Parts: sequence; structure tokens; C-alpha cells
Amino acid sequence: MSLRQWVKGAVVALLAFGGLGTVSALWNNPLFIRMTPAGGWEIALLGALSVLSGLYVAVRRPACAADRTAGAGGVIGFLGIACPICNKILLLLFGGEILLTYFEPVRIYVAAAGTAILAVAIVLERRRGLPFVDPLACPARRS
Repeated sequence: MSLRQWVKGAVVALLAFGGLGTVSALWNNPLFIRMTPAGGWEIALLGALSVLSGLYVAVRRPACAADRTAGAGGVIGFLGIACPICNKILLLLFGGEILLTYFEPVRIYVAAAGTAILAVAIVLERRRGLPFVDPLACPARRS
């Protein structure tokens, strides 16, 4: 990998950490207020999610990317670290009582699952880049 890819990955990781952490209100900021307390696990999983996002961007090959897997992992990870009742979409779909009763206790596991899915996307992407992989396993995308 080139230095340019590593720099691009580092920039994505830093932007993901700052952006997702601010939107999730994992630290005090003037834009968003968190309505449920954040613990240390959220920050650690946000860090892992950000590093993995940057690593995915650094190793990604556009003609053969696991974008859906990486995107799903990112969204699921974000839902896990975000405040459940601050998320207006989840609140409208399920209601505050259901979110606090059923989603809040498993939220950290949801974030861990999203992080694991993103890690799987990186492994899949790296396997596709190995020289002994079947060329038909990664056909170029057609317009």
C-alpha cells in the first residue's frame, strides 16, 4: 500500500472519531446533548470503529470492495454507541420505553457486533487482494 492510502485512512479514522463521537454526544459539545449516560465502552468501541473504518479505506480496492459489509458494520456500530433515545428514527419506530427496556441493555453488544462486522469486511478485502485468490471471486464491477 502506498503512503497516500495510509494517509487517506488516517484522515478517515480521525474524521470518523470526531464526527461520530460528536453526533453521539460521547463528550460534551454545543451541538448535541446525550440523554443517557455514556460509559467507557462507548469511547473504546468508537475508537475501534474509527480505526477499522480508516483501515478499510486504506486497504480498499474499488473494483472489488466489500462496501455493503463495511457499511452495515459502520451503521450497526454507530447505532450501538449512540444514545438510543436521542436517535429520532429509532424513537419514532419503537418508542422510548421499548428502547430503554430492550435496546439499552444490549446496545454495547450491538456496537461490538458492528465493529466485528467491519473487521470482517477488512479481512474479506485483504483476502481478495492476495495473489492466490481465484480471479473469478472478484470480478470487476460493471456499469
